[in-house]
Parts: sequence; structure tokens; C-alpha cells
Amino acid sequence: MSDFHQNGVVTVLHRLGPPNVDQLEAELERHAQTNPIALVLPSLYAELQRPALKQIVETLKEVRYLNEIVISLDRASALEFRLAKEYFSLLPQRVRLIWNDGARIQDLLKLLVSHEIDVGLQGKGRGCWTAFGYVLARRQSNVIALHDCDILSYTREYLARLCYPLANPNLGYEFCKGYYSRVTDRLHGRVTRLFMTPLIRSLQQLVGPHPLLTFLDSFRYPLAGEFAMVRELAWINRIPGDWGLEVGVLAEVYRNCALRRICQADIADAYEHKHQALSADNPEAGLLKMCMDITKSLFRNLAGEGVVLSEGLLKTLRATYLQAAQEAISRYEYDAAINSLKFDQHEERTAVEAFLKGLKLATEGFLGDPLGVPMISNWSRVAAAVPDVFSRLFEAVEEDHEWNPTAASEQARR
Repeated sequence: MSDFHQNGVVTVLHRLGPPNVDQLEAELERHAQTNPIALVLPSLYAELQRPALKQIVETLKEVRYLNEIVISLDRASALEFRLAKEYFSLLPQRVRLIWNDGARIQDLLKLLVSHEIDVGLQGKGRGCWTAFGYVLARRQSNVIALHDCDILSYTREYLARLCYPLANPNLGYEFCKGYYSRVTDRLHGRVTRLFMTPLIRSLQQLVGPHPLLTFLDSFRYPLAGEFAMVRELAWINRIPGDWGLEVGVLAEVYRNCALRRICQADIADAYEHKHQALSADNPEAGLLKMCMDITKSLFRNLAGEGVVLSEGLLKTLRATYLQAAQEAISRYEYDAAINSLKFDQHEERTAVEAFLKGLKLATEGFLGDPLGVPMISNWSRVAAAVPDVFSRLFEAVEEDHEWNPTAASEQARR
């Protein structure tokens, strides 16, 4: 981004001047001696077959300031877990894979459920939560950074700019959200551009100014999957178990962190990743499900703040949102024109129609069950219910790390 404008209540850390990644990394190596940094990578096994993760691993080989890397692996068989360990063994840092489908982690989850702990459903949310728990169990890192494994344009700058505001003790931040412009030969980021922002501003029209809405509207890319936090926030923050993850995390940070300790950093000149299908006819997949989960998460958090979301207000919200989204389409069309970018007005309007459908379905779901799916319990609650949970989690991950499924199967045959 070329501007230095501070918008909203959350500090913006821009990219100004020439690239300075070498200087940032030199400072991070020094700061990491007192503020060790862990990187969490939630990943499906399928990502190992795609070019994005290969590029990420090659880039991370050159990063010297990381104390540890924790990969939370989902949808992997025993053989695939072994192959994943080999895949990530090229990294020079201390690397551990959490095999979420393995018997040891599954047994631990069952134990927590038996103590009435909400562990959520399998997915990115629970994968992140488990990885945070492992970092807390080791007690060797003060800063935890997280990003997705489908970033096609990944460079060292992404991670350095994400970690720097927390690792540098002179800045004093406790949470940093990454942002970037989603542009190639056209504008991307439809859920943020055409749904999230118009929805928040429509709610502000209807319920009036509210600190949570003002907070969320201050983020330039609230749905970015890249953020970093201090270990204390990982201890007390709850985690949503669906595609409301980003909104839910921001809402938890809003409640648990002082505004002056929160920032957003421009981490990339351009950002490209795997695009989700719209899935306009399938509310269980694609961007339609994403906007439904985001809506329900937003409604639940507003209700938790005492905002009354009546049936009449929510019906009016659909009309208000549609007007705001249509105005947004015009703005982005003109923005694309002055930058000579491709712009398909029909595709944009089709997306808004799908999002409007998702808003309707999410509204009906919220009115039927305002609490919805419980958020995953924070680690403070878990440790109170199962005092030795961290030693159990640490042992499970370390035993899986040492386990050789090939040798085990040969021994079983004997």
C-alpha cells in the first residue's frame, strides 16, 4: 500500500519506502533471543501435493529467527503422516507435526470431552487450537505467529513483518493482524469487499455506533488468515471451530487485549492463494458457507456484547446490506477501471446474491439457536479441568514424532 493513513481505532503499520526485509530479519534475530518466536502452520495433508507449500518450505529454510515450527496436520493416514514428517524434515528449525488424526491426539480429545470441554469439530480452528496448546506446553516461545499453507506468493517479508511488532519489545504490541491487497489482473477478496465490510457498516447504521463494530471496521483485511499473538493471549482466547475463525479471533482479542496493544501490518505488496469456489447452491461449501459462518460468529459476538438483534432488525439488515453491497460494486468497478484491471460486473453481482442468500440462512439459524456451535474452550479452562493436559499433549506429540509406522508394522507381523 502506498499511503500512510491511520484509519479507525487500530494502529496501521504500513509498507513505506524500499524493501527492508534484511534489516527486519537482523533485528528479529536479536529480539528473538529474549522473545522466542513459534510459527504455527495449519495444514491438510493434501497441501503437500501443491506448489504453494513447497515454496513456503523453501522460503522458511532461510529464516533463522524462528525458535520452532509446529505443523498441525489434518486428514492424514499413518503413511501420510510419515511422509509429511519427511517432507518437513528439510527445515533447519525445531519442527514438530501434530497428527490430529492419530490415536494419541484423538485419545486426548476424548479425555477432554469426558471432562465436558468443548473441542470443536475437525478443521482449521481446532488445528490451530491444538498447536497453540503444544507451544504453551513447551513454554519455549513468547510469540506465536500463524499463517495458511496455500500462499502462492510467499516471501520472507510476509513472516518478518507479521512477527516484528510483537518480537520488538520497544513497540509493545500483543496482537498483530496481517493485511495486503488482493490484486492480480483483477480484484479478489470478494468476501471482504462485498460481504464483510458492507455487513459491518449496515449493522452500524441499524444498531448505531458500537465499539466492537468500530473495532472490526478498523481492520483493512479482517478475514486475513495471518496473525501473531503473545503466548498470554493464546492462553485465554477461545477459538471458533468453523469459518468464523478470523472474526471470532478478533472478537476475543477485542475483549482480552487493550487497543493500544493491537496493530495491523501490511505484510506484502501482493498476495495470491488458493481461491474458494462461490458454491452459490451449496450452503455447506465454498464462499457461501464462509459468509454464513462469519455472519453467525458476528451475530453471536454482538449478542454477547448486549446488542439486541431482533427478527425485525435482521430482516431490515438484509435490505440494508444489499444496498451497501451494490454501492460497493460500483466503487470497485471504478477502482478497477482507473488501474486497467479486469472487472466482471456480473460475477460481482452473482457473488452478492449468493452472500445475501447466506445472510438469510445465517439469520434463520441464529434466531433458531442464538448460541450456535460452542467455541473451543480456551487453554486456561482446559488446564483447570485437566491439570496435566499440557504434559499429556507434549508427550503425545513427541511420541508421534518418534514413532515409525513402518517399523511398528514389521514388529507386529513378527
